Amino acid sequence: MEVKIQKIIIPNTAIELFIKREDLIHPFVSGNKFRKLKYNLIQANLENQSTILTFGGAFSNHIAAVAYAGFQNNFKTIGVIRGQELALKTQENPTLKFANQCGMQLEFISREDYTNKDSISFINSLHQKFGQFFLIPEGGTNELAVKGCEEIITDNEKKFEFICCCVGTGGTISGIINSSFNHQKILGFPALKGDFLQKDIRKFASKINWDLISNYHFGGYGKVTSELIEFINKFYIDTKIPLDPIYTGKMVFGVVDLIKRKYFPENSKILIIHSGGIQGVEGMNLKLQSKNLQTINIK
Repeated sequence: MEVKIQKIIIPNTAIELFIKREDLIHPFVSGNKFRKLKYNLIQANLENQSTILTFGGAFSNHIAAVAYAGFQNNFKTIGVIRGQELALKTQENPTLKFANQCGMQLEFISREDYTNKDSISFINSLHQKFGQFFLIPEGGTNELAVKGCEEIITDNEKKFEFICCCVGTGGTISGIINSSFNHQKILGFPALKGDFLQKDIRKFASKINWDLISNYHFGGYGKVTSELIEFINKFYIDTKIPLDPIYTGKMVFGVVDLIKRKYFPENSKILIIHSGGIQGVEGMNLKLQSKNLQTINIK
């Protein structure tokens, strides 16, 4: 699959910066979600499973992608959603509304119960309620997802010395690490606070040519600032490339800031992986509007 690579002009530097537009792979199952679901859907078919069950939050890219992929591939889908209070707000929430329109059955549970989502007893209770299903974890990260993400890096990317990507659950960066070339350094930009991701990535990554840059989460998962929103809007004006405020906006902000701070050697060739997630912008704008704050304008 040939994916567009677009150059980004950064004034007053000899560094060459490019972005791989994984977000353009599919209009609804874009970027890393397409990669993560590819082999999971194949495996579900091999096992003759007719139902896919997964987990996610209110504005989850993963929930939206699984809902549409299920609809497109004739799977029944069930989304276990964090937060019982959302049950009455399905039509007000763009992500959940979209998932529902794709036929996904939404099961709302308390945030406390959600912390047990990986336990055997909780999964068994879901089987008792819903019967047989093919389980995909929150964010889609498992060995099959990593296999799909390994296809992001091809010979076309061999010329780059640094490859930068967002980090949520660790599956995407693990696949990129595994398929990277020996001369490359992989830099992950976590959207969450905390160092627990190091351990999660090591479970799947086969090389040690990577590091996490943890200074650009803007307060934690789902948190934004006016500085970040202004950056996303200006970046779109300058490049016509849309970014989301949860993942890609923070990563690109971080990469550009590191370039300004002389983090990268002169004449470095850097590739940013655009992993999609634009569907979350509508929901974030609703939150920003409710607080009379500046919104994201990428249209």
